[in-house]
Amino acid sequence: MTTEPLEATRAALARVRGAEPLVQCLTNTVVTNFTANALLALGASPAMVDVPGEADAFARVAGGVLVNLGTPHAEQRAAMTEAATAAREAGTPWVLDPVAIGALPVRTPLAHALLALGPAVVRGNASEILALAGAGAGGRGVDAAEKVEQAAEAARGLARTSGAVVAVSGPVDLVTDGARTVRIANGDALLTKVTGGGCALGAVMAAFAAVTEDVFDAAVAAVTTYTVAAELAAEGRPGPGTFAVRFVDALAAVGDADLVARAALS
Repeated sequence: MTTEPLEATRAALARVRGAEPLVQCLTNTVVTNFTANALLALGASPAMVDVPGEADAFARVAGGVLVNLGTPHAEQRAAMTEAATAAREAGTPWVLDPVAIGALPVRTPLAHALLALGPAVVRGNASEILALAGAGAGGRGVDAAEKVEQAAEAARGLARTSGAVVAVSGPVDLVTDGARTVRIANGDALLTKVTGGGCALGAVMAAFAAVTEDVFDAAVAAVTTYTVAAELAAEGRPGPGTFAVRFVDALAAVGDADLVARAALS
């Protein structure tokens, strides 16, 4: 375990709970409720403002913005571009989650267009990051076809060319800004059995980025807090349904002692 990322994580979690950042979520219809509950449990404030005409104004007052491409219908696509443009102009950190890009003909070019609007963080699985970096063809829908380490160099390259911090989710998560790289070996496989387990992490990243000047520290803190909470929720090996409820509870309860005892950062 390295000390500095752990200390930064503890400080960032305290800031989230103290500031209760407002997070605008333009996310997919499958995970909206779970994402809102995860933010509330963490101590942030969710707002699902995802229609054109409102997305611009809200992105200028929100602390952070999530743009998730899970179910990008036409109206939401317009709102995503509106929100990302406004966030860039206002200096609001925003997170791009390029869900299932690769071969699909609508979301793939949209993800590349949004990337040009300067997200603070890009979060995805290995296949999504490889596809966004132009080094892969995507996975099996929302599931990755490659392992995290296969995307490590592409993630670093994507971070350098885009200016975003890139987070690759998997059994051991990887976060890089192109120069610095941290791996987080926390979490539990039950998180992959819950709809929204990955998508809500993007919203949590936006909450941390809203209150943390160093976006790299924010992304590491978000992943560490989220995956330690998953470990706490998985104790006793509940089924997926019970785990989902316990995970929301764990996000509300995870604290300094849990991070110190469990964070596996390298």
